[in-house]
Amino acid sequence: MRFWDTSAIVPLIVREATSEDLRGLYREEPLNVVWWGTPAECASAIGRRERDGAMSLPQATETLRQLDALARSWVEVQPVAPLRDRARRLLRVHSLRAADALQLAAALAVGDEAPDMEFMSLDRRLVEAAQREGLQTATWPDPG
Repeated sequence: MRFWDTSAIVPLIVREATSEDLRGLYREEPLNVVWWGTPAECASAIGRRERDGAMSLPQATETLRQLDALARSWVEVQPVAPLRDRARRLLRVHSLRAADALQLAAALAVGDEAPDMEFMSLDRRLVEAAQREGLQTATWPDPG
């Protein structure tokens, strides 16, 4: 089982240097899990690329369709009060943004039930917080 934060999901639908390798890792795992807010964070990343001129309107529309198709293949951790409370604790302990703390809280909730789960992220700060919290993190790709 792998938990994917948004930084590792975006390269699955937007061409980046890590895209091919991450797609291979995603396809090889039968159970991929994300936080409930991941689709909105991905849409934000796509919209930002479109507004910055790195992606045309038709490209952004197609990428959002790809996101919808990908979302049918994963399991989402739903927003519940204990997850929010855990995220609040993480914000006091680690240097994280709120959405990253919610991502990590969701991953920790899954990890409580599946200790062999691997946490996938390209965000170094988030990976370091996950490691401090005892999660197994991917050794590749190296988060930047």
